[in-house]
Amino acid sequence: MRIIKRGISAAVTSLALASVAFVASPALAAGKMTISSPQDPGSWDPIDTFLVQWAAVATNIFDGLTYRGPDLKLVPGLAESWEELDEGKRIRFKLRQNVKFHNGEPFNAAAVKFTFERLLGEQGAKGPQRSNYVSIESVDVIDDYTVDMKLKAPDPVLLTKLAGYGAMIVPPKYIQEKGEDNFNLNPVGTGAFKFVSYAPKNNIKLEANPDYWGGAPKLSELEYRFIAEPATAVAELQAGRVDLVIPPTIPIGMIPVIEGDSKLEIVSVPGPTVDALRFNTRDGVTADPKVRKAIIMAVDRGTIVKSILAGQASEIASFQSALSFGYDPELKPLPYDPEAAKKLLAEAGVKPGTTLQIDIRGNDATMNEVAQVISSYLSMVGITATIKPYETNVLLNDIIPQGKTGAMFQQKWGGWTFDYDNTAYSMYHSGEKWNPYDKDEKLDKMLESQRPLTDRAEREKILKEIGSYTADRALELPLYNTNAIYGLNKRVKGFVAPPDNRLKLTDVTVE
Repeated sequence: MRIIKRGISAAVTSLALASVAFVASPALAAGKMTISSPQDPGSWDPIDTFLVQWAAVATNIFDGLTYRGPDLKLVPGLAESWEELDEGKRIRFKLRQNVKFHNGEPFNAAAVKFTFERLLGEQGAKGPQRSNYVSIESVDVIDDYTVDMKLKAPDPVLLTKLAGYGAMIVPPKYIQEKGEDNFNLNPVGTGAFKFVSYAPKNNIKLEANPDYWGGAPKLSELEYRFIAEPATAVAELQAGRVDLVIPPTIPIGMIPVIEGDSKLEIVSVPGPTVDALRFNTRDGVTADPKVRKAIIMAVDRGTIVKSILAGQASEIASFQSALSFGYDPELKPLPYDPEAAKKLLAEAGVKPGTTLQIDIRGNDATMNEVAQVISSYLSMVGITATIKPYETNVLLNDIIPQGKTGAMFQQKWGGWTFDYDNTAYSMYHSGEKWNPYDKDEKLDKMLESQRPLTDRAEREKILKEIGSYTADRALELPLYNTNAIYGLNKRVKGFVAPPDNRLKLTDVTVE
């Protein structure tokens, strides 16, 4: 079989057009598609999550005011149109009419107001999404199908943020009557598929919404099975019990297995996902920037990309991909230089045989292999690294946010807005969930200063400065930007691989 590589600019497909721009008469859907996802998000409430595996499912359940498909172009969603007023401090949205939530509740301006007041209020403060939307001061109802979103300051990324995650529009009456806990486990949206059942750690089942405003899906059922073990997921794909295996499940070493099966194919597309081992900058030897730089210089990342990742990735200098707004092609990674690394460790007073712990996601087979290689590189400069695998949800929801990691910990980040702010603010600003250790007043000010800027060039300049500053402080060992690799049964037709894992399966069929 062949690896199909689709450039992002070429990914304009009927999927995005049909699912967001036209209203079709309900059609009789037929066929079931089964998808293997490596992670159960644990809650289906949009304000509770940051996980791309949530979006891989929930993009079919929920809609935002805007939508961004596999081609990365922003188009109307539940808002038919919008205009920016008051020098970018007010956005007026004209909403679609005759749209209903899956429970029959009408979608209207009141639902939009409820969604954002909930997101920015007490309930939203409990989750990780609120900080992405704090530029919103209020949402005012003009009439049943017109809202004004007033901003504290212009937010150049807001329209993109409205296309995903915390900004998904939710049903007021349903949540108020059934409660928050029920909504977590029994989601209701306006999307192309309706929730049927959820068995935690096992699966979630959806059925077609024949009245979907963007046109009825061609499939009648979707089932997402949560299969953490890559070998199991690939075996299920080979057996025909799974139609699609989504990233980041498939290890590079298993690509030939799928390529060798005449019924299957690999679809690989450039994506935003980056991997790094971030440092505990507060405690232990990695509190010293000299030690952090030494660790970076001790690891030959170029060889890792070529040998372990088989070219399905590219080396990074900062925690973002080349697709990210704010990416600086002039910023180069610290070179592989073990002798210079030994010198820095000696200057920092780190004795040979010093130990440190690397925390990783246990089900990430590729990172398991990479971490072993990194451990070998570190041993060559006198550091003994132990690797501690965690169940993914434990690492992400408990160990990292609570500041209970070892000296280094895996961070995989999707950067779904394709804007460095989405990554940098979450990773580096004081008090953010993903920054349990570091406090840097200068960096906080840099991060805050670019958010309201409408001057694109000035904002890009500051984002590049942030990338350079964080690289100089060596806040993480930047590793690589991976392709999004999908394993697909050829009986699936009409599938277009999104670079950000946000599957919208309205136009897909299974023969």
